[in-house]
Parts: sequence; C-alpha cells; structure tokens
Amino acid sequence: MPNERPASWRMPSPKQMEKLAREAARRRDIDGLDDPAPNDSMPDELWDAVPADPRATEQAPRPIQQCRLSELPDHVLRVECVRCFRVVEIQKADALRFYGPNAVWKDVGQRLLDQTCTNRTGRHEEDGCWPSWRR
Repeated sequence: MPNERPASWRMPSPKQMEKLAREAARRRDIDGLDDPAPNDSMPDELWDAVPADPRATEQAPRPIQQCRLSELPDHVLRVECVRCFRVVEIQKADALRFYGPNAVWKDVGQRLLDQTCTNRTGRHEEDGCWPSWRR
C-alpha cells in the first residue's frame, strides 16, 4: 500500500522555519562567533600566531633510508625485500666498521640485499631485490 502522505510533510512550516532561524541567531549571538567574510583581511593575531607556533621551527624527520649510518638510533639494522620477502639484518657496529659512519643506509641496505639476491632475470629493470625501508 503506497504512502498517502503529501511531499510537504518533509518540509517545516514557515512558522517552524522562523523559529529555527531565531534559535540559530540566538546561538550565534551567545557564542560570539563573528566569522569573517572570505574577502576580509586576516587578523594580526593570526599572523603572529603562525611563526610563534613551536612546530614551525621543527624540521620534518627524514625517511630512514636517507639517514647516514651514524644517525640511525637502532643497534640492529633490518632491510626486507618486497619481492622475495627475504630479511637481511646487520648490527650497526658492523655496518659502521664495513661501510663507514657517513654511508647512507639506502646504499648499504641495497648492497646487502644484492649480495645474496636469488632473483636474477637478466633484465636490468627487473633484476635484484626491491628493498622496503621500515623501522
């Protein structure tokens, strides 16, 4: 049996709409929110707050693969191949002794994976392991 209500039952009556508008205006007055228009100039307090934020002076952390071995906090370094799921681990002290403190972890990890890689196809694009750099 189809519903016999008219479509107007979903829409509030004019009296209800006026009441809702009055309540919204009252809430806006109580909250004291005076939203600026899009083309208004920004207040000076906002411009002063941006450089005063302590997060503005912080530098974003570098990805682990771009760090030098001497900058890495972990004492065991691990790199995983996404292709063959092999995991190669090396102690940081050994890596520092073999490759030096200024070696980049990306190069060291790639070399460690390539030394024991079993996925050799002969094509340069597909050859070798694909490292995953996770902490």
